[in-house]
Amino acid sequence: MTYVRSTFRHPALPKNDLGYTVDYYEGSLSTLCAGCGHDSINAAIVEACWQLNIEPHKVAKLSGIGCSSKSPAYFLSNSHGFNSVHGRMPSVATGANLANRDLIYFGVSGDGDTASIGMGQFVHVVRRNLNMVYLVMNNGCYGLTKGQDSATADAGSKSKAGSVNLFEAIDLASLAIELGATFVGQSFSGDKQQLIPLMKAAMSHQGFAFLNVISPCVTFNNNPGSTKSYDYVREHVEVTGTMDFVPYEKEITTTYEAGDVSDISMHDGSEIRLHKLQKDWDPQDRFSTINAMQRAKQKGEILTGLLYINEDSRDLHSMINTSETPLNALSKDILCPGSEALAKLNASLR
Repeated sequence: MTYVRSTFRHPALPKNDLGYTVDYYEGSLSTLCAGCGHDSINAAIVEACWQLNIEPHKVAKLSGIGCSSKSPAYFLSNSHGFNSVHGRMPSVATGANLANRDLIYFGVSGDGDTASIGMGQFVHVVRRNLNMVYLVMNNGCYGLTKGQDSATADAGSKSKAGSVNLFEAIDLASLAIELGATFVGQSFSGDKQQLIPLMKAAMSHQGFAFLNVISPCVTFNNNPGSTKSYDYVREHVEVTGTMDFVPYEKEITTTYEAGDVSDISMHDGSEIRLHKLQKDWDPQDRFSTINAMQRAKQKGEILTGLLYINEDSRDLHSMINTSETPLNALSKDILCPGSEALAKLNASLR
């Protein structure tokens, strides 16, 4: 067996506006289990970045510890990357973001990395509205330590060993909305058609964009009785609507069946074109979204798609009035203004 990716590519591969073929956005060969949902998510990230004409060196990939946190090695090999301590990715993302606001910050985490050891950090990065994409690859188990139930495993679900989970699951998407996340989406690793435009919209959002993606663990949590298995998710998905991402100043022709169509403007001038299937749900109304999610939960369904968006959000840089110039580009006299400036600051605090 080899872990070296073949360099051969079809000579007729299409190029994006930057002149890159999609393989320029790939990473190293995955060592995850064959059929892992995480690899499908990684492929969606690659496709979304290629379609958005993002220069890979302008992306910062961050992760914690877990199967999901290995994923940044498998996409955007030409990007910056940092694999942090278990559950501590939000701290690293916050520091890097405050030092250089010009990068696109893409954080990858898992249900253990976020809902257990990293819960405290997750809570605070949401409430600060850090300008980043925070993606959770959610499989409801600890795949690296032989499949124990994680905090997102549903009460009553069965593990591969046959034990029944006694505890209520932490609903990360509902929690993110409650804490003030300004973009919340939920999807399934097996739904590429929904996942790619959702990622494109999240990367274009100004503020904290949270994506909770159900990603079945084929080794430890794909058995009958599991509510995170491929079969269960496919049978219980309730889609909010069909979504297209319309890039800035690019015309896209779309055709929809009968229903409501809503265009949501993004900060950079791009748009999300949403074909609503649920007439009593409004993605710009937090209460409407929470009610729709609770109704789906009562029916045993998993609500996917764009759940909530706030078009008028202010990210952390706007709230604390940081420098628009990255710290590494500031001159010494600005970074170290001298003793007079320090004395003046101290005097203002007396």
